[in-house]
Amino acid sequence: MKIRKWDKVQVTCGKDKGLVSEVLKVMKSDNKVIVKGAHVVKRHIKKSGTTAGQIIEMEKAIDASNVMVMCPITEKPTRLGVLITEEKGKRKKSRYSKVAVKSGKAPKDCIIK
Repeated sequence: MKIRKWDKVQVTCGKDKGLVSEVLKVMKSDNKVIVKGAHVVKRHIKKSGTTAGQIIEMEKAIDASNVMVMCPITEKPTRLGVLITEEKGKRKKSRYSKVAVKSGKAPKDCIIK
């Protein structure tokens, strides 16, 4: 999975389609992400002892295929590519925006941090 925590993403389907927000949590084993403000549900908490019952709102996980990372250069949703470079005998992987590369920039100039 190429999506990381704190990436700026756009939801591509569901009731929150078009929402641009950031990733709060990534669950690689389930291929799911939790996006701030997307797929918000209400949870009813039963009273226990002296604490009162309450209704809280929380974000639920959505599939990672339903979000796209936003390109910091063009501010458009983009697919990501991986650029492998060698520095001092070590391989280093970097993510780059494919939308920015299509607009005529080199992959080294389109790296997403």
